[in-house]
Amino acid sequence: MLHYLFKTSVIVLCLQSFCISSTTFADEMRQSLIDEKVITEHRTQINEKTIPYRATTGTQPVWDDEGHPTATLFYTYYQRTDIKDDTNRPLIISFNGGPGSASVWMHIAYTGPKVLNIDDEGYPLQPYGVKSNNYSILDIADIVYVNPVNTGYSRVLPNAEGKMPSKDEQQKMFFGVNADIKYLAEWVTTFVTRNERWLSPKYLIGESYGTARVSGLALELQKNQWMYPNGVILVSPTDLGIERNGPVKAANRLPYFAAAAWYHKALGEDLQQQDLSPLLAEVEQFTLNQYLPALAKGSFIEAEEKQRIAEQVAQYSGLSVTEVLQSNLDIDTKYFWKTLLRDRQQTIGRLDSRYIGIDEKSVGGKPDYNPELASWLHSFTPAINDYLRTELNYKTDLKYNMFGPVHPWDRSKNNTGANLRLAMAQNPYLNVMIQSGYYDGATNYFDAKYTMWQLDRSGLIKDRLSFKGYRSGHMMYLRHDDLKQSNHDLREFIQSTLPKTDQSAKY
Repeated sequence: MLHYLFKTSVIVLCLQSFCISSTTFADEMRQSLIDEKVITEHRTQINEKTIPYRATTGTQPVWDDEGHPTATLFYTYYQRTDIKDDTNRPLIISFNGGPGSASVWMHIAYTGPKVLNIDDEGYPLQPYGVKSNNYSILDIADIVYVNPVNTGYSRVLPNAEGKMPSKDEQQKMFFGVNADIKYLAEWVTTFVTRNERWLSPKYLIGESYGTARVSGLALELQKNQWMYPNGVILVSPTDLGIERNGPVKAANRLPYFAAAAWYHKALGEDLQQQDLSPLLAEVEQFTLNQYLPALAKGSFIEAEEKQRIAEQVAQYSGLSVTEVLQSNLDIDTKYFWKTLLRDRQQTIGRLDSRYIGIDEKSVGGKPDYNPELASWLHSFTPAINDYLRTELNYKTDLKYNMFGPVHPWDRSKNNTGANLRLAMAQNPYLNVMIQSGYYDGATNYFDAKYTMWQLDRSGLIKDRLSFKGYRSGHMMYLRHDDLKQSNHDLREFIQSTLPKTDQSAKY
């Protein structure tokens, strides 16, 4: 049976006959502490200055309305320790996506004090592990990396009767757009209260699906926790519930196609000799002013116009005119990843099209695998497992879930974009920055721009929305030059959105 041990105000969940996990049998046979922390002290170099900091690694429960712990979330919290008063020091609350992804990606590759040991373009190196991040934002802000339920070491817990909730019960509690936002808002509030950070300016950063998470959290925190963030950073954002189907969905892919083809030198000489920035500006204008209207005409487009559009799309995408016409001007992304370099017997990556794959057969309509994800798991997995255990001294026999079991995910009633707009309307301090990689084929950068444009059609808050693009993919920070630039952009965003002492929150 299960029982709770109380020691120095820390609850320890002991396992005897029931599991504390909804993942594997191996997890069922391991212990998990549902409310604990390990503290270690460190120093690092950031922008050539020595920064002392404390790392707190541990778990904090999620409770139901009756006060029973329903899950425990694993987190890592970094605090600069030479700051006497953190009242004006920002707190960054960081989430990754999936859904079902741990916080590992931005933790040890982007904003934290350590980054992967990889080459300058982001490819794995041995020995695996981490090294100092000279560009971390820890010099100007404290950061907590949160792992939602079933990611990292976070786990579902048995109910008050000692039994695991059913799969349907778990989905209602944790695994859906709105359930996820609700329990995480409660967890964040507990964390802020425990760590006495109510007076600190707060920023939410999310990557990929994490952008839906933080967009929804902005309003949920304000509406039901009475906590008002200063900023939301959307890294490689999803649609946030803002529709972009049909012709819009098809047209918005073309600037990404052009970027990927340019990177692989698959364009004609006149386009290939251009720099990427002016090329993308040209493709974007064509997309909005000619390609999108042509797609909207469907089968009633005139043959001459269809031929002209197909020829231009072919030039920008690196595909043939025949392929564009046979696609009815609507090119499938999987086909593009498989086809662009078919003559070289190579495929390109989905999340970062700089990466090259090798399929068993050159024929077919989609790649055999995602080469970028294989590369990332190659370097991230050993690094995070070693770093947590040996440098942060967090020891557990639980498996660290890079991707955890959270499906089926309830995607209904996704109003996160509308909720973000409402949060901004309610909170004059709240600013939003979007960061996207030009070579990301999963959440492409032009979709991100489109989402930003549609977020508030009134135009009354567009001065609080900004976009930054980078010459890499979904995780733009894996490329060294973009790691430096993206952290610089984060630092500028945070510092520029901190209100002055006499700056009131009013219109």
